[in-house]
Amino acid sequence: MTTETNSAAVSRAGLVFTLFDANGNGVIEADDFELLGQRVLAVSEGADEAAKDALLDSLRGWWTTLVTELDTDGDGQVDPEEFNAIVLAPERFGDALDAFAVALPALGDPDGDGLVERPLFVALMTAIGFAVPNIQALFDAFGPDAEDRVTTDVWAQGIRDYYAPDKVGIAGDALVGGAAA
Repeated sequence: MTTETNSAAVSRAGLVFTLFDANGNGVIEADDFELLGQRVLAVSEGADEAAKDALLDSLRGWWTTLVTELDTDGDGQVDPEEFNAIVLAPERFGDALDAFAVALPALGDPDGDGLVERPLFVALMTAIGFAVPNIQALFDAFGPDAEDRVTTDVWAQGIRDYYAPDKVGIAGDALVGGAAA
């Protein structure tokens, strides 16, 4: 991993830690994922129950994977030092990542046309905890169409790219204030 790659991956991982620590107590616990899920579902206008359940299942899967793979001291929590291991071995989180990368964009596409409109994208990402200017920059980096929509596939791939330490200059870098490609 190059210094540039490592720096980008560490910045992204640091931001994700703060978002996953939904209650802000400095560690990630199972309750954080339930709280995060409830925040996202609260703004999931028009989503059906299957899409909502898929999101909650994906977040629970993230938690199960994180605690299994990263909780080295067995205290049922993941602290920042333990979490930073995600930067070095993201392949350990493939299934959890894929489930989330499908579930979140599906919430943004309640009519099932494969397109996500900007207002719902912004609402969902704000509920996760990202800053609105960064969300707007991310949406723009995804290349919206003339009707200000992005595809669920582009969003899903953007989520996968965000967790790849070998990726630099990606759209997701906008979420940490970096310039997106």
